[in-house]
Amino acid sequence: MASKISEFTKGIIKENPTYVQVLGMCPTLATTTSAKNGFGMGLAATAVLVMSNIVISAIRKTVPEKIRIPIFITVIATFVTIVDLVMHAFTYDLWKTLGLFIPLIVVNCIIMGRAEAYASKHSVVDSLLDGLGMGVGFTLSLTLLGSIRELFGNGTIFDIKVWGKAFNMFVMILPPGAYLTLGLLAALFAAISINRQEKAKKVAQSQQSQQSQQTQQVQQTQQRVGEAK
Repeated sequence: MASKISEFTKGIIKENPTYVQVLGMCPTLATTTSAKNGFGMGLAATAVLVMSNIVISAIRKTVPEKIRIPIFITVIATFVTIVDLVMHAFTYDLWKTLGLFIPLIVVNCIIMGRAEAYASKHSVVDSLLDGLGMGVGFTLSLTLLGSIRELFGNGTIFDIKVWGKAFNMFVMILPPGAYLTLGLLAALFAAISINRQEKAKKVAQSQQSQQSQQTQQVQQTQQRVGEAK
């Protein structure tokens, strides 16, 4: 059970596709002018990622090695088309705003990467959890980036007014604002990762030191027993 939870949670922080692996930069930078756009793009990519992972994992043993990439692309393109049509029918305004970036999910390196590196080598359940975790991590990343840019650029979050226009920095909803915010968030994630690694290293060193002390104590005790005999 713990391994299943780990498969899901790794994509949220430890292996976050945006801030740790730095994948899918095209939609990340282009569609995050608002929290709503980032959230919508993330959900669309998550739907494609989960469904394509399931299918690719299910057919992994029957797909010839030499033509696996074209088959993966065909599977992904099928689900992208479905998502595109659903969004056009039910969320037309969002579909119109995201525009070309929905069809471009076909060549999103996050989805292709998970298909090639994970789904084609693991079970359906594990691939489902992997796709869901990576998708949630991607969605949260885009929503966070979009929220920060929208807040400081327009003074709103999800179109809800937070403060007046006097505090707005228009550059935040422009391309430079996307690069600036992404860089700061990536640096924050890197700092958190380094801090966790240092803590884990200290814990490992502490445990090793305790084991060494215990070994020395056992050896000393054995020597005393031998001398007493």
